[in-house]
Amino acid sequence: MNVSDYDEKVCLCAMNRIFGFEPKIGKAMLERLGSAREVFSLGEKELRALLGPYSKYLSQINLRELDRSGEELEALSREGCGFVGLGEEGYPLVLAECEDPPVGLYYKGISPPGEVFGGRPFVSVVGTRDISMYGREWTGKIVAALSRVSPPPAIVSGLAYGVDFMAHRTALDNSAPTIAVMATGITEIYPWRHRAIAEEIASTPGCALVTDYPPATGPAKVNFLRRNRIIAGMSAATVLTESKIKGGGMITASLAFSYGREVYALPGRVDDTRSQGCLKLIREKVAEPIGSPEGLAAALGLGVPEKDRKRDFTETVERLYGGGSEEMTVIRAIAGLIRKIRGVSLDELCSRTGIPYGRVSAVISMMEGDGLVRTDLLQRCFIA
Repeated sequence: MNVSDYDEKVCLCAMNRIFGFEPKIGKAMLERLGSAREVFSLGEKELRALLGPYSKYLSQINLRELDRSGEELEALSREGCGFVGLGEEGYPLVLAECEDPPVGLYYKGISPPGEVFGGRPFVSVVGTRDISMYGREWTGKIVAALSRVSPPPAIVSGLAYGVDFMAHRTALDNSAPTIAVMATGITEIYPWRHRAIAEEIASTPGCALVTDYPPATGPAKVNFLRRNRIIAGMSAATVLTESKIKGGGMITASLAFSYGREVYALPGRVDDTRSQGCLKLIREKVAEPIGSPEGLAAALGLGVPEKDRKRDFTETVERLYGGGSEEMTVIRAIAGLIRKIRGVSLDELCSRTGIPYGRVSAVISMMEGDGLVRTDLLQRCFIA
């Protein structure tokens, strides 16, 4: 086989592996040559002239790497994972504007990358793993408020303990899309205790797990800085809700500032070590202070958050169909799942509740007629 026999995606995947820790080089080569396939078409003399005679990458740009990437992508496809390369349709446009974007991203989700990464703003919400009750409460309030603007931004975080988990959990509970950027391979969930929420993210429309690390990459300490760069780079704004002076959230906020993105921080008590990072960024004019969740949404240009749609939905269901009848038990079970799972399908409603399809369909039609829910062509249900 020669280079022309390989798809551009395979070539991009190979370049991502080769230049993962020096993405500026990968981006520069793509801009100069026009495609990843052209990179692998170069002869040894041309590569030496481009990279330098002693470059460590000279021995890695070969057909063996392309074969390895092709096999890797085929195996990932069987596990429901994909790959989108820099310059391909679906690659996050804001991330591509950075000077050091990854040459590609592995992703896992039920929605295509164009739907996940395009058409809406991204806001990253990050902070300490050692979250306090104050941090938990205000991270929830901030993400809930952002989830109630129309359309809601995608909430980006890193799947870690503390603030990250709270940001993802609140977004899911409020029917907002969320993206978890991992410091491991796409099939290696870390921490392992977050496997359940990772699977929920991957199975929710508009949400995805994301990484630029090849499969089977474990959670090495050095990997997290590279992960933080992607969180900051793919977001129009970064929100730091709680952080000590040193920590991953501080690094992400500083990276966002270096990219020219908006940075916001939640003020806290002066004597609380978990707020000192936020106060430092505010004091140094790196971050704007957050006065209220609604004020943050307005400052980001997202509009004014609507009333809590989920609470309003539950109250309206009870008001319209209230009572102690068996029918109300059925309606309450279906409404509860629609409230909990954004985009739940009719088939899933049947399997989770044990209610026959005809009866589920009739309840959905009734609720749709009353303006409580809407369904799409795939029969997925959403709060109207």
